[in-house]
Amino acid sequence: MEYAYAVFELLAGLGAFLIGVKLLSDNMEKLATGKMRSLFHRASGKVEIPEGATKKEKFRAKAKEWSGNLAGVGIGTAVTAVIQSSSLTTVMVVGLVNAGVMTLTQATTITMGANIGTTITAQIAALSAFDFAAFAMGLTGIGVLIAYATKKEKVQTICYALAGLGLVFVGLDVMDASMDFFQESQVIVDLFASITNPFLLFFLGMAVTAIIQSSSALTVILIAMAESGILIGGGGNAVLYVVLGTNVGTCVTALLSCIGTSINAKRAAMIHLLFNVIGSIIFFIILVCWPDMNKVTLETWLPDNPGMQIAMFHTFFNVISTILFLPFTNGLVKLSELIVRPKKKPGTEEDEAPSRLDKRLLPTPALAVDSATEEAAVTLSKAVGSLRTAVEGFIEQDVGKTDLVIAENTAVDEALGRIDAYLVQVSSYDSTLDTERRIAALHSCLGDIHRVGELAQNVTKYTRRTQKDSLYFSPKVKDDVRDMYELLERMSKKAGEILTSGATEDIASIDELENEIDARRKRLIKEHVARLGSGECRPESSGVFVNLVCNLERVGDHLNYIAHSSETN
Repeated sequence: MEYAYAVFELLAGLGAFLIGVKLLSDNMEKLATGKMRSLFHRASGKVEIPEGATKKEKFRAKAKEWSGNLAGVGIGTAVTAVIQSSSLTTVMVVGLVNAGVMTLTQATTITMGANIGTTITAQIAALSAFDFAAFAMGLTGIGVLIAYATKKEKVQTICYALAGLGLVFVGLDVMDASMDFFQESQVIVDLFASITNPFLLFFLGMAVTAIIQSSSALTVILIAMAESGILIGGGGNAVLYVVLGTNVGTCVTALLSCIGTSINAKRAAMIHLLFNVIGSIIFFIILVCWPDMNKVTLETWLPDNPGMQIAMFHTFFNVISTILFLPFTNGLVKLSELIVRPKKKPGTEEDEAPSRLDKRLLPTPALAVDSATEEAAVTLSKAVGSLRTAVEGFIEQDVGKTDLVIAENTAVDEALGRIDAYLVQVSSYDSTLDTERRIAALHSCLGDIHRVGELAQNVTKYTRRTQKDSLYFSPKVKDDVRDMYELLERMSKKAGEILTSGATEDIASIDELENEIDARRKRLIKEHVARLGSGECRPESSGVFVNLVCNLERVGDHLNYIAHSSETN
């Protein structure tokens, strides 16, 4: 019964620790949402060196590439340190690669940084051995009480993050207490001390991590055991083999997440696996060849602190691996391309098209909304393309283009439906008020894009009416209609750029274009009335022409609404 009590106490402590990490990471993610978005978008990839470049130009290009790679490592480290999970960061990276937002080179450097950032969890766990950890536990109650007492969202978020940090130390304290019983059991101590085979230790670390899908959880348990005097393999390098195994086991999450993704997303997950496997093999060989490494280094530098020794090795492994592999970033990319090959023959279209609406981004609502916004901008260009087809049909008096417009609008509506459903999924996740506003604004944009498509179909009706009633429009009228569409096309490109970038300073140019379109509508109608008076145009054509020009002007209104929606972001 005492064994069962100790096991359940250990599980209770582990549960409290993981809940604390989750509470801390979720609220830190909310606080850092804007920064995370800008960091991911600033990640830099490989720089192409033009042929015939001078030595100075080549040096500058290489320097820029190196700075971009270092920035990627820094971004991966910072983001993972905030969200406390390299697996989640890697899954997000796979999602961004699958969406076509991030290159494999960018993904590689960020993945390296993620491996460094995840070691912060072990460092926090190791701090439980210090006296101030008891005071840190008090943050749980302090944070929750203040959060209940205030109504300000940002203050609540900060307080819940502090409460999560406090709960982390509560969980660690409970696990340390559960280890007291195991420490007193000679059977348990001898059992763990008897496991000395490096391959078995490595496999155990890998297998347990793959099952629970958290290297942090197993590392924390190892730290708690070490601080209680329960030595795996009797001490020395033994526990370090288990730590190496956890680094490989944590790749399972990313590998599972890449199922059903594009070939580049699969390669991103493979790069994560290659980085950890090759790094672990190198360190495994070093540990086997140098049996006293732990005693000579970590135990000498950090005496009487076995938990901190494990945490420092975890950090040391990932930092050194990153330093070793960073110069070979492009080599890792090429190796992943050799391992994960396209199913179709070279030169043909890839079997899997990138999907911006990737479910792997849902746990990070801000990034998910960014991807949905990118997809909305692409759909807007398709809707405007449908309008182009309709206007061309009117100018050329080609009724046959009606079916093409209907087909294009059907594709637009299907895309809008997918975006709308994706936004509903994003809304189910806990997000900041700012993200919720962006979701609401994007929903409104989808309606405006749909209206652009409907107005394109209206234009086809005027073409059919012209053909049916044998109406005549002069070349001047057709040129005016073409010019008005070209203004709308310029406006749509600018609106799409503003929608995706959120550059509200460019909205003034959109307003100018809309004013020009409004003035163009009034001028065209006025000139048409003058032509009617001089007998150049027939009265029966007035209804078609006036409605056509007004419909084009309404397209400008909806494009303006789309651009102004960025003011909500």
